[in-house]
Amino acid sequence: MNSYETVFILTPVLSEDQAKEAVQKFEGEISSLGGKVKHSESWGLLKMAYPIQKKSTGFYFLVEFEADGKAVADLEVSFKRDERVMRFLTVKMDKDHLAYAEKRRAKRGEKKATPAEA
Repeated sequence: MNSYETVFILTPVLSEDQAKEAVQKFEGEISSLGGKVKHSESWGLLKMAYPIQKKSTGFYFLVEFEADGKAVADLEVSFKRDERVMRFLTVKMDKDHLAYAEKRRAKRGEKKATPAEA
């Protein structure tokens, strides 16, 4: 299994509860595809650099997980099918990227989040 990091932007017309529900759906999908969510964080409602679908803000979320390549492909298909998702980007994490992510979380004083806590 490889480690991946996905950042996705949800449409700003959602309420905070609807956005959290969407994140839980995608985390559940990762688990159902045989992956394991390692960390999840919400960056909140942020202004984008340029408008997407005539919207200038969006809910940003980051999810770190372990899965195989097939699971990532299936997850990206579900991102494309969900009209709440405006943009997404999945990156395979190498050892340096993993070390940086751990260091960043430790610096922020966050404990490791499990899917049930997120």
